[in-house]
Amino acid sequence: MKKALMIGAIMLSSAVSANTLTIERIFESPSLDGNAPRDLKVSPDGQRVTFLKGKASDYDQLDLWEYHVASGKTQMLFDSQELLPGDQALSDEEKARRERMRLSGSGIVSYEWSADGTALLFPLGGDVYYHRLGEKGARQLLDTDTFETDIKLSPKGTYISFIRDQNLFIKNISTGEERAITKEGDGNIKMGMAEFVAQEEMGRMTGYWWAPDESYIAFAKVDESPVEVITRSEIYADDIKMIEQRYPKAGTANVNIELAIENIKTKERQWVDLGKEKDIYLARGKWMPDSQTFTYQWQSRDQQKLELRAYNVQSESQKTLLTETSDTWVNLHDDLHFLKQCNQFIWASEKDGFKHLYLFGQDGKLARQLTSGNWVVEKVRAIDEDKGVIYFTGRKDTPLESHLYSVTLDGGEITRISEREGFHEINFAADGSIYVDEFSTANRPPQVSLHDASGKQITWLEENKLDNDHPLTPYLDSWNKPEFGTITTPDDATLYYRLYKPEDTSTKRPAIVFLYGGPHAQVVTNKWGGNRGLLMQYWVDQGYVVFSIDNRGSNYRGKGFEDPIYKKMGTVEVDDQVEGVKFLRSLDYVDPQRIGVHGHSYGGYMTLMTMFKAGEYFKAGVSGAPVTDWRLYDTHYTERYMGNPTKDDDAYTNSSVFPYADGLKGPLLIYHGMADDNVLFTHSTRLYKHLQDMAKPFETMDYPGKKHSIRGKQTGTHLYKTITNFFNRNLHPEK
Repeated sequence: MKKALMIGAIMLSSAVSANTLTIERIFESPSLDGNAPRDLKVSPDGQRVTFLKGKASDYDQLDLWEYHVASGKTQMLFDSQELLPGDQALSDEEKARRERMRLSGSGIVSYEWSADGTALLFPLGGDVYYHRLGEKGARQLLDTDTFETDIKLSPKGTYISFIRDQNLFIKNISTGEERAITKEGDGNIKMGMAEFVAQEEMGRMTGYWWAPDESYIAFAKVDESPVEVITRSEIYADDIKMIEQRYPKAGTANVNIELAIENIKTKERQWVDLGKEKDIYLARGKWMPDSQTFTYQWQSRDQQKLELRAYNVQSESQKTLLTETSDTWVNLHDDLHFLKQCNQFIWASEKDGFKHLYLFGQDGKLARQLTSGNWVVEKVRAIDEDKGVIYFTGRKDTPLESHLYSVTLDGGEITRISEREGFHEINFAADGSIYVDEFSTANRPPQVSLHDASGKQITWLEENKLDNDHPLTPYLDSWNKPEFGTITTPDDATLYYRLYKPEDTSTKRPAIVFLYGGPHAQVVTNKWGGNRGLLMQYWVDQGYVVFSIDNRGSNYRGKGFEDPIYKKMGTVEVDDQVEGVKFLRSLDYVDPQRIGVHGHSYGGYMTLMTMFKAGEYFKAGVSGAPVTDWRLYDTHYTERYMGNPTKDDDAYTNSSVFPYADGLKGPLLIYHGMADDNVLFTHSTRLYKHLQDMAKPFETMDYPGKKHSIRGKQTGTHLYKTITNFFNRNLHPEK
């Protein structure tokens, strides 16, 4: 049943003194993660590494820094508080955009390099700042009362482009001349913008694309009028806002979308024929290097077909380069890369069951498959065309770790470049010469180092050494290193688990199962867990066993591992989690009658389904921001996995939590952000009413003004205490 798989962990430094970890300390500054920067980028010329780093007094207040490769000098480029003192007032559109992008913190939260590596652009407080290397300070480019979003540098650095009042604008940086590319945007019409499901579910955060030579700009026209208007409340501490939002629930109408391309000089506009079928998705857009051909990914409403289409602005004609199909769904990806030195492109496909890389001619004919095997490629990180080498991250050695590999454009042998066992997050220079490696393990906060393309380390950017000065060091004496392993289900599926256990295993211990369980996510990795991982350490310190297992449907195990949830959400995932609990029950030090479960979002849904359908295995549960009825969730995500409720109504009923609520046996706590615009608060309130009508006792904790992520240090402290106190009362009364 059990197959041990111990992951080698970097030994932690000896702690000079032992402190007891508290929930308050998890959220205080300085961060227990240490001083590792975020949003690391190598300048296109490979001469600098830029990054965001929080202040020592407030790790959420971010400033822009740089490391100069030649001199070895690290310096702050811009202090966000000096540029914009006080709190930033964000527009509703920007708040929603940051929520979709999972951007946290304040100050400078994002930035970009110009393509030639001579300038930086970063938004701040609804404006945008431009810094040219060699010049002092940053120039404020937009000084208006309107909050601009999706601000970009054009490819040659001549313009900035942005969305203002639902229209697309460009501004010449040198002359200051501003021009509206579109004027139609108003009300239900949004020009150059990504619609809700594009942002939230497709990972497409923009609705416009520059040609490489700046001669054209392609953009989407979104008409939201077909989308159903829902009225939802955003409940704040001293105010209730009634929001009318166009939210495309599963089975209802999506936006109408059109695609245009405008000539920057002549202002002539071409409309691209997306086909007779209008109920489709525009999933991606990208120009070929010649600036004459715009490619876009056309996806059918049922997401079982994806076409890569190419439109030529000179001939005003288009053709389909390739087509992907599936009996379940086709996953989207960002691994389309056009090669500049030849008429070929790299494309990722799961047609052999695992995501791998393929080389195509620009006519759409397959040249060769570049990677293969029962493992997945994560993402192409760089292509060195001069050397004919592709650098990519993947899970070739184990699905629990991300490593950097290379393969030639001729295919053949794959070389692993990263050496240390653990998780490597990689950012390359555009020319493929050097890269930044953000490395961590479950026991090791992130370290950031600079390497040449062969993997040789050039320098530390942030060693984050666990010495006497590191904020985590006082807690290392009681640190619990997790055990990783596998179990095999009765139908021969292999599932990976992570297990934290107290040092004293002489007595029966209560256990908490932390889960997510949904697609495109993974819980069990040999990677630093941040605040959530620190909460697990706190629980272990309090005498809990903490366990996680990745059920079928989760990510990085291949398409065959994902497909069992198709039109059956809440079935095989629950079965696999039960197998995990059976394994837990087999451990001498686990009390089988004191096992709890907790998760957020899909994990909140899974908490409900395990408590309702398998209550004999789970004594108590904490469900965070749960989906309760998939009919209430959005089209693109839900229909991908569940089909369309107008045709698959029984599947939706069977995957809802409501038919199983009578199975609730143990204590249940549900919490939700009261301004959640992703998993609407309605999901929880409907369940509240349903359980009340059944006279089923339960507890709630709802957060005024909070969105889906429930951000904030004080709020986070309160939430972690609430969850812990609930488990203490119901699983660990001696605490």
